[in-house]
Amino acid sequence: MPKTTVTIAPPRSDAPASARGAALLGPALVAGVAYVDPGNVASNMTAGAGYGYLLVWVVVVANVIAWLVQYLSAKLGVVTGRSLPELLGDRLKHRFARRAYWLQAELVAMATDIAEVIGGAIALQLLFGIPLLLGGFITGAVSMVLLAIQGRRGARPFEFVVIGLLAVVTVGFLAGLLVAPPDPAAALGGLTPRFTDSGSVLLAASILGATIMPHAIYAHSALARDRFGSAPVHPGGDPEPARRTPIARLLTATRWDVTLAMVVAGAVNLGMLLLAAATLPGVSGTDSLEGAHAAISAQLGPLIGTLFAVGLLASGLASTAVGAYAGAEIMHGLLRVRIAMPVRRMVTLIPALLILGLGVDPTFALVLSQVALSFGIPFALIPLVALTARQRTLGRYANRLWTTIAGIVAAALLITLNAVLLWLLLTGA
Repeated sequence: MPKTTVTIAPPRSDAPASARGAALLGPALVAGVAYVDPGNVASNMTAGAGYGYLLVWVVVVANVIAWLVQYLSAKLGVVTGRSLPELLGDRLKHRFARRAYWLQAELVAMATDIAEVIGGAIALQLLFGIPLLLGGFITGAVSMVLLAIQGRRGARPFEFVVIGLLAVVTVGFLAGLLVAPPDPAAALGGLTPRFTDSGSVLLAASILGATIMPHAIYAHSALARDRFGSAPVHPGGDPEPARRTPIARLLTATRWDVTLAMVVAGAVNLGMLLLAAATLPGVSGTDSLEGAHAAISAQLGPLIGTLFAVGLLASGLASTAVGAYAGAEIMHGLLRVRIAMPVRRMVTLIPALLILGLGVDPTFALVLSQVALSFGIPFALIPLVALTARQRTLGRYANRLWTTIAGIVAAALLITLNAVLLWLLLTGA
């Protein structure tokens, strides 16, 4: 199948430098939606309500690691003009190995989708009293519309819509801080790494383990490719003459893009923890989305509770669209197969709708989806670090030694923490 490439026209040379730079931003903000999805809400709220400001440092460390991983993913797409699944599809020569890798990546994408659809359905129930099953259908239908924008209008309009939803998420989840600001001294004290008991370790592992989701890595490399990747690097070759925008400039813009995305995502996650620490200490039930909403409404008033639910809805809608995009890229890159997006969207909705229709506890389903995601972390992170360190793949843009070392350390830390989280969940420790 011939490879289709997309070229972004450079901003007009007479445009201000700030405008030219802003035109290159966007892919990281879309991928960054994964960090503020419904699956993150309960862990942040529970951490703040149960342990106050103790785990502030965990959120900060998580975002530092996320910056590195997402930058490596974006760099891979920018320089090679291909996504991580495409590159792996070329390297996995054996049909069985390629299909096995696709299966685990596809299951990870579907597990992600379960959390997003359930989150959207819960938000619709909180806002309008819509039954969960119908809310799941509505969430899936809206995600189809968002994906149709990406398929028919291209990457940029899709980015604008998702970034708009991210703005709603930010306002919805941070509005409560205006009513109940946290204690600055206590928040700064939370930057000191420490634990108090096994429960705090479990929550730290949950926050860190859910920071890097495999589908975000796959999606970010594809989003960067769609925007910038028009001239792949070949061994010994120089891609610059074929570029309309120099790679060095694209990578500089990418670093700013990832930084902005991580600042926004980090602010939202930290804001949720601080809000819970300031207003919900000792309040039970905040380990579920419904419980968190009820507690916020009771403590801060119905307006803040409504804004929280609106943020949750926007989070579910944006996240499920990005998750479906990642799943389509995984299938295309590894199997060289494309299925019409509406058909694919309907198929991947089935597990979430079954869970909602059978009356399974939504919080329990969210926990199971996080367990499934933990299995997929090594399969995305290890190849990412390995490929970006190879000069044969990235030419002179391959990682420097210290970047590779940092990537290895980050991958090892995240894999270990996901293993700890999995063990704690399965053993009930």
